[in-house]
Amino acid sequence: MSQLATQAPAVAAPRSPRSRRTTRTNYELYGWVFMRASGVVLLVLIFGHLFMNLIDGEGINAIDFGFVAGKWASPLWQVWDLLMLWLAMIHGTNGVRTIINDYAERTGTRVVLKSALYLSFVVVVVLGTLVIFTFDPCPAGSPADLLPSFCEA
Repeated sequence: MSQLATQAPAVAAPRSPRSRRTTRTNYELYGWVFMRASGVVLLVLIFGHLFMNLIDGEGINAIDFGFVAGKWASPLWQVWDLLMLWLAMIHGTNGVRTIINDYAERTGTRVVLKSALYLSFVVVVVLGTLVIFTFDPCPAGSPADLLPSFCEA
């Protein structure tokens, strides 16, 4: 019996770890940092937008075509709204991309969902950018009582 107590049991050699593909980039880390930073910037942009539209002026009753036309006549508000659009769309797309990666189990489903997500992102950003920069506050042939005060008759 003393011979059994001194002999160590045989242990199989550990298995080699599965080879894992590593990448040189930290895409997910950059996405995580972007979400935090863009969230803070979006808070400033959104609350500035709400303050100027609702609190500083005459409230919601003053928001009409003329108000938007007067606001977008200034390059500051065009850039402000453009930044808000782009950041919100990139922030939201990155969030939905993460959800798709977490919950879509099949590769085909993931590809379809991400394709639809990226297509909708491109459509909204392109159309939103075009609207902001091609908006004509004084369209020809419009009734004078509907146009902003700065439009000449």
